[in-house]
Amino acid sequence: MSVTTTPAAGTSATVTTGREIRLASRPVGAPTAEDFELVTAAVPALGEGQVLVRNTWMSVDPYMRGRMDDAESYIPPFELGAVLDGSAVGEVIASRADGVPVGATVSHFAGWREYAVIDAATAIVLDTSAVPAQSYLGVLGTTGLTAYAALTEVAPVREGDTVFISGAAGAVGSVAGQIARKLGATTVIGSAGGPAKAERLVTDFGYDIALDYRAGAIGDQLAKAAPEGIDVYVDHVGGDHLEAAIAHAKVGARFALVGAISGYNATEPVPGPSNLFQAYTKRLNLRGMLINDHFAQFPEFIGRAIGWLSDGSLRTEETVFEGIEQAPAAFLGVLAGANTGKMLVRLGA
Repeated sequence: MSVTTTPAAGTSATVTTGREIRLASRPVGAPTAEDFELVTAAVPALGEGQVLVRNTWMSVDPYMRGRMDDAESYIPPFELGAVLDGSAVGEVIASRADGVPVGATVSHFAGWREYAVIDAATAIVLDTSAVPAQSYLGVLGTTGLTAYAALTEVAPVREGDTVFISGAAGAVGSVAGQIARKLGATTVIGSAGGPAKAERLVTDFGYDIALDYRAGAIGDQLAKAAPEGIDVYVDHVGGDHLEAAIAHAKVGARFALVGAISGYNATEPVPGPSNLFQAYTKRLNLRGMLINDHFAQFPEFIGRAIGWLSDGSLRTEETVFEGIEQAPAAFLGVLAGANTGKMLVRLGA
């Protein structure tokens, strides 16, 4: 990588090359490290209205698995042989745009590379005086907003509710349990894989009851945890978790269908819950959710979340991989449930 500082100003830089991760092949089933390629590539020249960002943190998220397939969806697939993208934060090291100066910390969608040339209009200048920059990829980003919107708009929590959240030790789930409590839930139940994660649900993330799905059938565990049924379910897993939630839902229960990670690597069509007809008889509200439908809630959420973070009532966790070369391993890890809280890659100081 070659970086030269512009002598005249001393505050901007010209970068000629940087490392990036490209999609080498489209996986069939579970992705492997061979589906990614680390490449040193030229960094484009800075145009009018653009900024050059030295990425310092990037996010890896389960939804990216769907983008590795050449299939129509709500977001375009990654192009074979091209650099991937995703949420990132970094420092502006050169600018040809008003309002986004050199030295600003920004968030944007050109991750999976060390240096990004982006239109300034697509960069969000961040206030890092009270929180670290990477918080805007996790609790103060779409991760936190997903938890908040799921529980306030998609499947709103009411006073006295019993709430069940799958994938509860993950990026969204570790925040959602705490928010459910703040919104008035009486009992908050979460599922996670393994005793260590299950314990942290209760000790750190606001859950009353933790279910270890590796320890036995999730439906049997949920029946014991919520003998009178659940009012709200936030689904990140699909499969047996969704089936269990339907089986133990109260009449009129509200479901936020956020993700279904249990089927992301399937090579055959994934069957629906065998008890789906109960959704009819129980008059359940099963509502799918895409976070881009809820961006209007960002100001409200940020205001509340910063207050919760400041008073210590909202706890967060990060699992961090070091270096751009570790981005594929971090992505494979998040699909396998290796993270507690938000999975991040640190690219530089």
